[in-house]
Amino acid sequence: MAEEKPLVEISKGLNGLEKIVLRQVRGSSTEVYLHGGHVTSWKNDHGEELLFLSSKAIFKPPKPIRGGIPICFPQFGGHGNLDQHGFARNRVWSIDTDPPPFPTASANKAFVDLILKPSEEDLKIWPHSEVRVEGLETLDYLDNLKEKERFTEQGDAITFESEVDKIYLSTPTKIAILDHEKKRTFVLRKDGLPDAVVWNPWEKKAKSMVDFGDDEYKHMLCVEAAAVEKAITLKSGEEWKGRLELSAVPSSYRSGQLDPQRVLQG
Repeated sequence: MAEEKPLVEISKGLNGLEKIVLRQVRGSSTEVYLHGGHVTSWKNDHGEELLFLSSKAIFKPPKPIRGGIPICFPQFGGHGNLDQHGFARNRVWSIDTDPPPFPTASANKAFVDLILKPSEEDLKIWPHSEVRVEGLETLDYLDNLKEKERFTEQGDAITFESEVDKIYLSTPTKIAILDHEKKRTFVLRKDGLPDAVVWNPWEKKAKSMVDFGDDEYKHMLCVEAAAVEKAITLKSGEEWKGRLELSAVPSSYRSGQLDPQRVLQG
């Protein structure tokens, strides 16, 4: 009998690039290149190829591979401030030698865990989720980066992965800014100021500002109470009062995440 091929095989692919071939005992297989963590082949039990891979695909880093299954991270297409589809598909991944248990592992299944070890340059542009703003969900806002065009917030919170310059309209009297790293929540309470400005210049604009440090965008967030959409106009003898209160409270945990509900509802 011919020797049965291993379920997981590491070998050299096109242009000497390292790849992993996973084989199932019935004959199906998958091929993954470490360049980009890119799946380049998926064949069924009859050896029929199920994925498209361009015949003109260039297997030469840092050029991404055309076809197959790429990893688009931390953005899709040009929806961000990085190159097309982000940087993950252009980096060389490595095999995780101590992976967590595979959820559906069995004797007749082959799997491999890949890990992307970031460089110092990657860490500068890696999406940051340490800070988020809650209390502005579903509200309309004016986007200053799009000529003040009006949109409706779709996320369950505001997070920051690129430049943000928005004016949220008719906002509640309480807004929470969650600082995950320091396990605290800033609570903004306001009266007489219906709108709120949220701003972070991100990397490109930070470098263009002569009075702003190149990396200081990582350590700040602007959340301001304001009256933007409708100006406050006073006639002779009239009075207007505005109040802004900012406090910092420890954040509690719920299911491994910071819980701002007690400060938004308190």
